Amino acid sequence: MFRKLVLGAALALTAAAPASAATPTEKPVIVLVHGAFADAASWQRVIPILQRDGYEVTAVENPLQSLASDVEWTKRVVDAQARPVVLVGHSYGGAVITGAAAGDPKVKALVYVAAFGPEAGEPIGAFGEKYPVKLGAGLRPDTAGFLYIDRGQFRELFAADLPAADVAVLAASQKPVKADVFGASVPQAAWKTIPSWYIVATEDHAINPDLERFYAKRMGATTVEIKSSHVPFVSNPEKVARVIEEAAQAASR
Repeated sequence: MFRKLVLGAALALTAAAPASAATPTEKPVIVLVHGAFADAASWQRVIPILQRDGYEVTAVENPLQSLASDVEWTKRVVDAQARPVVLVGHSYGGAVITGAAAGDPKVKALVYVAAFGPEAGEPIGAFGEKYPVKLGAGLRPDTAGFLYIDRGQFRELFAADLPAADVAVLAASQKPVKADVFGASVPQAAWKTIPSWYIVATEDHAINPDLERFYAKRMGATTVEIKSSHVPFVSNPEKVARVIEEAAQAASR
């Protein structure tokens, strides 16, 4: 008898309750991909903002030895995430995310930060002559074929809107990239099927801002312009985080 009374009460409560309670949509994971001459720590001013706003963040540490290996490295990080992903790439990292996200249903949005956004089969450096920059004159190769930026020109070419002390740290800790990556390409372009956002750095001397605008227009990206050097995520982290969160919010709908 007691069991019947309990069961009856439970059924009555169930009938009185709403048919279903709304489950809040989980926020996607933000995966950050650095560019050439930088490492995962270069995102250190953006990461705390995203975490403060409730996002789980992972910054990929790519070897910068070949485009193909960096794409595979990034794919492994994306595969390891338990939830949908917003993939963010800076500079050369834009080419990496273009390849890494292709055909992956887990990646819901792409964010390009002053980045290359190549077409399938298009070398990263395809538009160097059409959209020239000063960076080339400041690159220095080592004996293994990796490139560095000359420290004396680092601020002008890479981070002109940062204090000298910050520039000195970035120049000293820069991560070299294999020279031949700029002739490499990806077999598929993820931006053709994944919603994209693009941040144009209007004072960029490493990638021509007009080339950035070209990439953004070609991919049909939601575009934001920030007055900054090549590293807006260092000089304007709040603005960059806002664009990333906009992409994340759209991916959650």
